[in-house]
Amino acid sequence: MKKESKEEIDIELKYRVLIIYDITDDKHRLKLSKYLSSFGTRVQKSAFEAKLNKKQYIKLITGLERLICKEDNVRIYKLYEDSEIITYGEFNEDEFEEVVII
Repeated sequence: MKKESKEEIDIELKYRVLIIYDITDDKHRLKLSKYLSSFGTRVQKSAFEAKLNKKQYIKLITGLERLICKEDNVRIYKLYEDSEIITYGEFNEDEFEEVVII
């Protein structure tokens, strides 16, 4: 049986990531939301959730650094297994789990 390296284990670990943003320029906001939708699910107008491994998380951050402008306000929260998430209203967890990154 092959022993996994720390790097292989880190890639397999999943983080739930919350990305929220406030961008006034419509064209720029649309570009950012299209980028974020390739990683996760829109949960509110300016908020996305994603379930990412370490490699995907780094790819998300790297891409965001190229997209955001000085006047943009983007926040990224990396939540761990013991983080409590309470939702009210309609939310389909199955849709969230089915996100495929291309």
